[in-house]
Amino acid sequence: MTAPNASIFPYGPAAIAAAADVIQGGGIVAVPTETVYGLAADASDSAAVARIYAAKGRPAFNPLIVHVGDLAAADALAEFDDDARALAAAFWPGPLTLVLPLRPGAPVASIVTAGLGTLAIRIPAHRAMQALIAASGRALAAPSANRSNGISPTRAEHVVASLGDAVPLVIDDGPCTAGLESTIVMGRDVLRPGPITSANLMAVLSLSAPGGTRSPPLLAGDIVAPGQLATHYAPHKPLRLNALTAEPDEWMIGFGAIPGDETLSASSDPVAAAARLFDALHRADASPKARIAVAPIPSDGIGEAINDRLARAATR
Repeated sequence: MTAPNASIFPYGPAAIAAAADVIQGGGIVAVPTETVYGLAADASDSAAVARIYAAKGRPAFNPLIVHVGDLAAADALAEFDDDARALAAAFWPGPLTLVLPLRPGAPVASIVTAGLGTLAIRIPAHRAMQALIAASGRALAAPSANRSNGISPTRAEHVVASLGDAVPLVIDDGPCTAGLESTIVMGRDVLRPGPITSANLMAVLSLSAPGGTRSPPLLAGDIVAPGQLATHYAPHKPLRLNALTAEPDEWMIGFGAIPGDETLSASSDPVAAAARLFDALHRADASPKARIAVAPIPSDGIGEAINDRLARAATR
């Protein structure tokens, strides 16, 4: 149910104008990207960004991704080396976040970077986020629009269910196409797998092992980019992975030949599975069953990112 003070606007000029007014006034809004819905604020306004942390219940040591409209805007905020420029040319606009040295004097509130000397930055491909950046004239700090450690939102109704009236305006432009948060790269290390796969990165940088498998969970003091918490993306219910059949009290999320109460992809399409993952977890969490089970998903390609999210969701 929509909270009394939360307004959902269908995507269009009126929604973008209203959201831009909120951003310029120091407020926060929820807006879709190609990955998940984001909770956006002016990245130069520390009080506005603090509202993101308060709405999400996000720990202050966990930095945010800044979204900009084009490479010139990114270059004004961060220092690019040759590798970063090659990746930007290949994958921007798109679901790739680069962690780069913060340019001295860049108009980015220190709360955005959690006091670090680096900035997580990307150029989104989604029309709503691009339109909001242009209309507001701001670089936008925007983590996922949900309570911290909860299931990421891929639909407007997920945002309202998680945040209620903590966010006054939600732009609804339907489900997110990628369905998983962006790939995060720092130097030649993959800090978080995502829609841009290791093979995609290798094709650009000719790396033998760009980050390899996910590193062990980091301690709070070692967080250098968003999306590195060991427990994240978690439903309220216990989650069992690599399940071949469901127990009587489990809502089963199937894949390929393994059926369930619903399936991520009956045809074993990992891209379709990625797009549906969080939506399926939201439905499973709202089901009458006490627990959730998920069928095995191969770890090659974007399956690496899917299994990364599921492993963190199952860590309690």
